[in-house]
Amino acid sequence: MEYQNIFKRYEYKYLITLQQKEELLEVMKEYMMPDIYGRSNICNIYYDTPDYLLIRRSLEHGIYKEKLRMRSYGQATEDSEVFIELKKKYEHVVYKRRMATTNDQAMNYLSHQDHLIEESQINKEIDYALNYYKNLRPSVYISYEREAFYGKEDHEFRLTFDQNIIYRNVDMNLCSEIYGQPILNDDEVLMEIKIGNAMPLWLSHFLSSHKIYRTSFSKYGFAYKQMKGAEEYVRNVI
Repeated sequence: MEYQNIFKRYEYKYLITLQQKEELLEVMKEYMMPDIYGRSNICNIYYDTPDYLLIRRSLEHGIYKEKLRMRSYGQATEDSEVFIELKKKYEHVVYKRRMATTNDQAMNYLSHQDHLIEESQINKEIDYALNYYKNLRPSVYISYEREAFYGKEDHEFRLTFDQNIIYRNVDMNLCSEIYGQPILNDDEVLMEIKIGNAMPLWLSHFLSSHKIYRTSFSKYGFAYKQMKGAEEYVRNVI
């Protein structure tokens, strides 16, 4: 599997147990392969306005949602490759655009200190978002351990398992150590199914037989609620 820079797909999320994950992995051996990263640590910095406009709109469950983030696979260095990603969701369909650059270049670009050299439609779309949403800044750091797979017959079909999801709202740098507050319980796994068309029958049968149901879960949304709850607590104490 090679890097993809443009995505259009449906994404469905499920909270499952470690036992359910292990049972599904056995079934998947016949139909899926580990992708280019296989098992990896994914680190993200989400950008938002000072009043958290992007995540507030997302949590309001409107028909249109938008997120902007930096992503690295593992702890970054100043000149290691990272991705700038613009993720949009319209009427349940997810559109993602991303471009690769170095950590330093990405941080300078997103803080309006520099322009990326790349001239592309993706760059133009990210430029538009940066200019449309005023004062975008690093809002939250989120990291997790991911196992990713793709379909043997349909490479657009992907399935991921995320564990040890943590967040923080300080030290906003992908080059920093991986640490933060946990989001899930130790026995919980966030599974995401990403498809272009219909879900494979074998997977649909597995989910129904194990009574695994779709859920609405946002890592950034959860972190935002926790951060706002902490702020309210401090205000009440003061």
